[in-house]
Amino acid sequence: MKFLPLLILIVLALAAARIFLTMRRRKLERPVTFDAKIIRQLRDRGLDPFRAHELDFFFVLPNQAAAQTTAQKLEADGFTTDSRPLNDEEGERISLHARKSMRLIVDDMTALSTRLAAMARESGGRYDGWTVLRSESAGS
Repeated sequence: MKFLPLLILIVLALAAARIFLTMRRRKLERPVTFDAKIIRQLRDRGLDPFRAHELDFFFVLPNQAAAQTTAQKLEADGFTTDSRPLNDEEGERISLHARKSMRLIVDDMTALSTRLAAMARESGGRYDGWTVLRSESAGS
């Protein structure tokens, strides 16, 4: 009987260690994406990710033809676009902005960012991420 309290203490310590290690492993298995970080920061500032927000997506493309092709694809998906030449020493590069009102769901935004990066690469450019322009009114 003397060893019963000690045995219970050892079992509890082993259970706590197992819970800790399981939680740590799960956290390490789930990589935090850029989109998840940004959405978490916005939520911490009080932004409701489940309401629609006006988002601005950024691309850099090698020329006007690539910008037009990418803009047409984006517009077919409901984005509005505008482009401007970049004043730099790397040729005739174009800055393309695409806007769309949408909710900030981590899985949806991560999938969208992956798709937009692939679209930019197909045109020889790059996708530079997104930002929130403004929140939609509470009635929308």
